Amino acid sequence: MRKFELDSILKSMIDSYESISDLVFAVGRPLQVESQGVLKPVRTQHNIQGLTPIQIERIALKIISDDRRLLRELLQSGSCDCGYSLSDRVRFRVNIFRQRGNWAIVMRRLQMETPTLQSLNLPPIFLDMIQEKNGLILVTGATGSGKTTTLASILNEINITRAVHIVTLEDPVEFIHKHKKATFNQRELGTDFDSYPNGLRAALRQAPKVILVGEMRDRSTVEIALTAAETGHLVLSTIHTVDAGQSISRILGMFPREEEKQLRMRLAEMLRYVVSQRLAPRRDGGRILLMEIMGNNLRTKEAIALGEGENRDFYDIIEDSSTFGWTTFDQCIARAYNAGSISEETANLYATRKGIVQRHIDQTKKQQGVSVETSTGLRLDGVSPQKESEASASKPKRGLFGL
Repeated sequence: MRKFELDSILKSMIDSYESISDLVFAVGRPLQVESQGVLKPVRTQHNIQGLTPIQIERIALKIISDDRRLLRELLQSGSCDCGYSLSDRVRFRVNIFRQRGNWAIVMRRLQMETPTLQSLNLPPIFLDMIQEKNGLILVTGATGSGKTTTLASILNEINITRAVHIVTLEDPVEFIHKHKKATFNQRELGTDFDSYPNGLRAALRQAPKVILVGEMRDRSTVEIALTAAETGHLVLSTIHTVDAGQSISRILGMFPREEEKQLRMRLAEMLRYVVSQRLAPRRDGGRILLMEIMGNNLRTKEAIALGEGENRDFYDIIEDSSTFGWTTFDQCIARAYNAGSISEETANLYATRKGIVQRHIDQTKKQQGVSVETSTGLRLDGVSPQKESEASASKPKRGLFGL
């Protein structure tokens, strides 16, 4: 396969639907794209009904393009990450992996424009984050929840407002930041450095004030990131966890039990913010960003240092600190539901504590004058008995099973 043939296929795929986030190549399946969170087949002039192992292998080799490091990594570990550009129009973050003896490919479409806090409609507390001079800021969530985009907007705001040196360690580089008030140096794994620990060690000698680490993958990366935070750097990174509590547990789990007490003390002092993200379907189409935001105060320091317990629950601490801009997922979901952005079903599906969210929904319905039926069949006061009786009398009588 020649490059122009692959580019022709990719162009057809990204033009097939609106709001495409991923291109998927799997054996036995047609060309597929993910549009607004749903996989959809693509019909092109190439008329590919079901991809064969040979076709996917040729696509993979063309994407790798004679890079021996990537080919070695793919053969030894079963997967590799790289980037691919479709002229100047579209850039992709690519993962090629082995499954059941065959290759598969997922290409994440990257935004060409650097996002801003305003364009993402992020809350004002993010302006406080960029003022931090040292410490650790984590953005967490599942794959595809927008962690990299959020971090890019934070870095963009620092770039606009602070005259500092910023070094990023990424796999691969996704958003290209131009020099503004800050000076940017973006390094890519495999091309500019061989591992996150080595890249971080080198970054400490490059006089940065802000360091972005693409992902907290292992103990060595966490150890050096904490050291960087302790020596006066602001370190931003991601981790694949669902909320603040699980993020702390994941980091602690990377270290031996005998080091836990000391690590808890270091985290309690250095962790500035944990931002957790989920993308949920909007009522009118598209997706909405739901967030949990936890900052650092005496209560969070105590919960991190001693572990969660009675009166040391991260959920309750965040909920009680909402006046400072912190928010639980459930508070964020409640606001989205009140605004009409998400349905009741979506609100319950993405809730952390479903009972709390459902009570809020029921209360909102009561305020709107909507009758609420409980699971016991009891009617909550939302519509007066007289109006309910009148409404019932006006309905046509139905027989057995509502017919």
